[in-house]
Amino acid sequence: MVRMELAPAPDAVPAVPRPASFVVQPSGPLEGTVRAGGAKNSALKLMAACLLAEGRHELSNVPRIIDVEIMADMLRALGAGVSWSAEGRLVIDTPPTCELVPVAPYDLVDKMRASIVVLGPLLARCGYARVSMPGGDDFGSRPIDFHLDGLGKMGAHFDTVHGNVEGSVAPDAAGRRLVGSQVVLEYPSHTATDNILMAAALAKGTTVIENAAREPEVADLAACLGSMGARIRGAGTSHVEIEGVDELVPATHSVMPDRVVSGTFLVATGLAGGEVVVEDARIDHMDMLVRKLGAMGVIVEQGPTGVVATCDGRPRSVDVATLPYPGVATDYKPFLVTLLSVADGVGIVSENLFAGRFRYIDELRRMGADIRTEGHHAVVRGVPRLSGAKVKATDIRAGAALVLAGLVAEGETVVTEGHHVDRGYEDLAGSLASLGARVERR
Repeated sequence: MVRMELAPAPDAVPAVPRPASFVVQPSGPLEGTVRAGGAKNSALKLMAACLLAEGRHELSNVPRIIDVEIMADMLRALGAGVSWSAEGRLVIDTPPTCELVPVAPYDLVDKMRASIVVLGPLLARCGYARVSMPGGDDFGSRPIDFHLDGLGKMGAHFDTVHGNVEGSVAPDAAGRRLVGSQVVLEYPSHTATDNILMAAALAKGTTVIENAAREPEVADLAACLGSMGARIRGAGTSHVEIEGVDELVPATHSVMPDRVVSGTFLVATGLAGGEVVVEDARIDHMDMLVRKLGAMGVIVEQGPTGVVATCDGRPRSVDVATLPYPGVATDYKPFLVTLLSVADGVGIVSENLFAGRFRYIDELRRMGADIRTEGHHAVVRGVPRLSGAKVKATDIRAGAALVLAGLVAEGETVVTEGHHVDRGYEDLAGSLASLGARVERR
């Protein structure tokens, strides 16, 4: 059988990172309105969920970023057709089970750790999957044991061969079908919760996930699966129940707003001052960040046209510790460290999730920040102003934080390896420039 596949639109973001730099000059107060756009950490899982049902799926509010295009290439490699529609929606045509290719290639998985979320859907649809060990941002080890243990409780057997994880489900009278089980996660891993949630949607019987991740993106995934016919209760809490069904149908779903991109603009306001409205932000998804920013003197409130951030004067130092949602997300930490670097006083930042996520601090030190690290703690002594320098992005959020640092640095700041930023932001330079910042992407 010949499989017809939609060609990618000519204006689609290329999956191959392009050399890029952000050039930043010190800016005055920011003023205006921006949009965060769709959440990267939701869109990628929703795309993987489309593998669960044959037919045409349509996802709206999908961000035009490199990670989305990497995931699109992944789905194409697995046998699906992916394209952007004329209305800007992402269209995914999922083939019958017999035409799926349940092998996730190394060159794509190595580019993005989130690729591991195709494992659950492939096991659920095909009873077999081979996925390379994931790569992605360089900020410490993030093992996939929680994924394998949870799926193993549901009847999958795994072997690691030549750098690949091979999973299979033993055949029974119902075929190669996963079986509902109770899964207790040792840690409330976001991606492990997503993987098990998707796999359980087509499993035989009921699956219960205890200590599940509580992120809003999990609830967004569950809402999409619900529109496909899945039976899910408790998504967004630590106790999730999924009653497996025999078949799912294609989805039409709008991706939730990106709370990390929203937070980027809130922190930018704290650094440069002024008043900024993020019109599509969800303040209820950022409660702990809003509290921390309030303690630092950045007022964040729900306004009639969006979430409004205002700041007048130098921010105050606070202590910050990253924790699973609803705590302060690790993705917010590079922004908060940057804000603390020019705050009045001394703040202690504790990274409790990823051991390697202080690597960008050397770049902030190049800009004159007074930061001392010890283990998973950083002591940040605020200075009145940073100094422009040539620095390097090491991951998505670290790169964006260095761009923000340039807003309050004397002279010119050049952030190299800017393709990291493009993985999570549609047009960070353009958005900041629309608020009055002096930022260019070259």
